[in-house]
Amino acid sequence: MFISEVSPVAFDAPWVKSFDERMMMLRRGSPRAAYFYETPDTSTFRYRIYNVCQSLAADPAGASASWFHLGDLEHMDRVFAQCDVFILCRTRYDDRIARMVGRARARGLPVLFDCDDLIFDVAHAHTLMDTLGENLSLTQSWDTWFGHIARQGQTMRLCDSAIVTNSFLAARAEAFMGKPARIIPNYINQEQAEISRAVWDAKEANNWAGDGRIHIGYFSGSPSHNRDFALVSGALGRLMDEDDRITLRVVGFLDSVGPDLQRHGSRIESIPLQDFINLQREIGQVEINIVPLQDNIFTNCKSNLKWFEAAVTGSLTIAAPSYTFREVIRHGENGWLAPVQRWGAIMQEVIAMPIEAQRLVASQAREDAERLYGWRHQSDIIKQALFT
Repeated sequence: MFISEVSPVAFDAPWVKSFDERMMMLRRGSPRAAYFYETPDTSTFRYRIYNVCQSLAADPAGASASWFHLGDLEHMDRVFAQCDVFILCRTRYDDRIARMVGRARARGLPVLFDCDDLIFDVAHAHTLMDTLGENLSLTQSWDTWFGHIARQGQTMRLCDSAIVTNSFLAARAEAFMGKPARIIPNYINQEQAEISRAVWDAKEANNWAGDGRIHIGYFSGSPSHNRDFALVSGALGRLMDEDDRITLRVVGFLDSVGPDLQRHGSRIESIPLQDFINLQREIGQVEINIVPLQDNIFTNCKSNLKWFEAAVTGSLTIAAPSYTFREVIRHGENGWLAPVQRWGAIMQEVIAMPIEAQRLVASQAREDAERLYGWRHQSDIIKQALFT
């Protein structure tokens, strides 16, 4: 594991603001985008709304954005009077949402739907549930997921167009709603960038010194990745049999590491789910970040955030060759792509690389990630998607 002098930081959710504060954000510039999300949180809301508002706030050209939620429903006419476009992000349909969209349309506002997953088309509900490891024998699971997905889809169909994270998902959105989809990628926000730079600088100052162990990190933000991890657990177990320097660090949710790794329990570290700032510190402490994924239409719609969030800290990524990872990873130059049957060989190859060769890959990955996914480089993309 890398020796780091970057300490954990206190975290306060930066999106806890009063309605008046958020209205001031909206009125700051022109044109203006008002986002709606059911309840602000650290996952989709952060990537799709908070980061966008942050990038536009730093844009000297003057556009602005703010967010509103279910607690603001009685005030939405005030919002509509001040904005130029209204965006619903992963919002489930009900009578309140239908009336709110009607009021926005009555004012002539374009209404858009933003999402970062294939969560709007019940034709793919079975694949989604199977991928997430849902109990397919439970009627309640089917009712829950079909209801959730259908309600998202109904809200989406009320809208004029969609905004998504990548072109693979955009094609699915356009086929579903028969209207155009535009792209705003997921990307790194200012807070992530700042702590990631501190982690990188600490590595440079320590000449990339380690503690003698090799940490392979698996970072799981939800309890739905057991089947993904199972794809690599056998290969990882065999590597740990052969090399006692290897330690597995699991950060976040994982129900079980599986039978292939149980014999290595003393070399498996479990870290609780982290806030998005301290997560960067945890990612930066491992030498290798692994991103196994099942190969299906649902996983190919996902963004490549697990690559760029590791890249900016200097940690190397081995990822499944899904659509978005293939778009950005140049195998051996800024990361590695691992088909299911190649995980063991590729992990072994990366571990065996001299530290200077690893540093070259880490430097290239960091340069690519900051250029493509840095928060200061997104405002033109955002304005094109929202206002044209």
